[in-house]
Formats: sequence, C-alpha cells, structure tokens
Amino acid sequence: MATQVNTTVETYTNWRDYYELTKPRVVMLIVFTAIVGMFVSVPGWPGLAPLLFGTLGIGLASSSAAVYNHVLDARIDIQMMRTRGRPLPQGKLTEKSALMFATVLCIISMIILVYLVNVLTAVLTFISLIGYAVVYTAWLKRATPQNIVIGGAAGAAPPVLGWTAVTNEIEAGALLMFLIVFVWTPPHFWALAIARKEEYAKVDIPMLPVTHGEAYTRLNILLYTILLALITILPYLIGMSGVIYLLTALVLDGFFLYYAIRMFLVPDDVELPMKTFRFSISYLGFLFAALLIDHYLKFMISW
Repeated sequence: MATQVNTTVETYTNWRDYYELTKPRVVMLIVFTAIVGMFVSVPGWPGLAPLLFGTLGIGLASSSAAVYNHVLDARIDIQMMRTRGRPLPQGKLTEKSALMFATVLCIISMIILVYLVNVLTAVLTFISLIGYAVVYTAWLKRATPQNIVIGGAAGAAPPVLGWTAVTNEIEAGALLMFLIVFVWTPPHFWALAIARKEEYAKVDIPMLPVTHGEAYTRLNILLYTILLALITILPYLIGMSGVIYLLTALVLDGFFLYYAIRMFLVPDDVELPMKTFRFSISYLGFLFAALLIDHYLKFMISW
C-alpha cells in the first residue's frame, strides 16, 4: 500500500515538474497576445479552426522554447536565487528527459500549425522558437549587454503569429503589435536585471546593469518607456483602434512612466525595480485586452 502511495506522489510530482518547465505564466501572456492578434486581424469572428489550432500550436511551441531555455540555462540556474528552485537544478528531472519533452512539444506544434493552420505561421513560429531557445539563450544572452534588445524580437512575434494564423499574411497591424511588444521588452526585463544584478554578475551574464552600471540602465529604461508610450498611440492614429484603447494606453503609459521616472530619480529604493517589473507584466496584458475590447466594440457599432 505504501508503495502505491509513493508511486502516486512521484507521478504527480513529475507532472508538476514538467509543467513548470514550460513557464506557464509566461506562456499564458504570450498566447494571449497571439489570440489578440487573431481577433484584431479581421473585423468579425476569426473562425474556430485558426483560433483553436493556432492557439494550441503557438502555445505548444512557446512551451517547447521555454523547456529548451531551462535545459540550456540549468548550469547557471543553480547559482541564482531566483532560479535555483527550478526542476532541473533541483535534480527532479534529467536534462535528457527535458530535451525529449521539448522536442515532442516542438514536433506536435509544427504538425498542428502546418496541417491545421498554415505554413507561414508554422515557419514564423519555428523561427521564433529557434530565436529564443538557441540564438538568445545559447548565444546572445552570454555575448552582449544588448541581448534582451536583439533577442526581444522572438518574444515579440506572437501577435504576428496570431495574425497570420487567421489571414495567412503579414500586414501593417501585425507589425505594429510586434513593435509594441518589442519596445516593451527592454524596460520590462532591465528592471528585473537591476533587481538581480549581483546574481547575473555571479554567473557572468552580461546584463546591462552588470556591464554599464545601474544609472545607465535606469536611463535606458526611462528612454525606452518614453518610446513605448509614443508607439502605443499609433494604433489609434492609424485607425486600428478607437478611444477606449487610447484612454487605456494613456493611463497605462502614465503609470509606466511614473515607475520609470522614479527608478531614475530614486535609485536608493531597492524595491522599486521589482515593482516596476511586476507592473510591466500587467501593463502588457491590460494594453492588449483594451486593444481587443476596443476592436470588437467598433465592429459591433459599425455592424
């Protein structure tokens, strides 16, 4: 009886460990931006098939990239307080089993996207996966303090993937959504990098605060946030969205700028970088939610 209980507990633990490897909270935000891209790409309902299979394929590919990231970073994760509790550093799973899991997720996602969505979305998704899992994690992350800027292109791709899943085309609206996420990424991640500066220095990861100092990083966070605020107005200016989105964007930009300015002016507030990092996650979610709501209210009114 005891053996049966232990086996059940071990199976549950393994399931939870594999699930944690996929970075579910990160993937949920990625998939959400992709879903918004799907809905915004057309004036009405995007269709059940692209919505269902596109979401599934993009989600599985994002999960696969996250697992590859865990494997490639396992040796530095054990040395960092923020990541040492992950399944691989703790020895709960082997790197071989994680690699097999990531590969299976990748293959399934590509099969779904190629045969049930379209080839363009499959190709772009695969490029994004390689860009994050290999180019960023294995090379850029350790090669340059601009790693998050260059590598941010992979993380900004989901809205484009969602758009192409429905339309099979890359259009201006998709590229604008890509640009928003791309410019959002540096201030989002650099805030975390400031909070974990000592840990990144310990494992020789050349994050901007490590190589150029906190003052320079805080200035860059402020400049990127100003640029982000300007870019988020563009959907309204080109007629892609309406007043609801504009008002939401202005409020969110105001809060983000408040955090960025305080980070620049009050460097002694050691809790502020993590507060800024956490807010930036909510910022992106609310911004894209406003874009979606505004889009369909416009459609309902015109209809």
